[in-house]
Amino acid sequence: MAGKILIKIHDRGVVSVCDSDLLGKTLDEGDLHLEVSEKFFKGEERTEEYIIGILKCTGNATIVGKHSIELAVKNEIVEEKCVKKIGDVPFAYVFAI
Repeated sequence: MAGKILIKIHDRGVVSVCDSDLLGKTLDEGDLHLEVSEKFFKGEERTEEYIIGILKCTGNATIVGKHSIELAVKNEIVEEKCVKKIGDVPFAYVFAI
């Protein structure tokens, strides 16, 4: 899989995952707005195995970017039907119920 993926683990088990090339960008389309802020998304580049292990254990995650979403869908973290797009950038939220 091409592209670097960053992961950040926040307090209370919240996890953010994004493609590194989206860091610092703001995505807008119609009523949709998503800021890929460094404060929330700037984490560490880690292996796919590490990222999947964390995502499988967390109750809340925000995942942004083609490579990040492909990884999450491939490993059944996110269902394809739950992925939204702003422009050509896919994103998804994971919430424990």
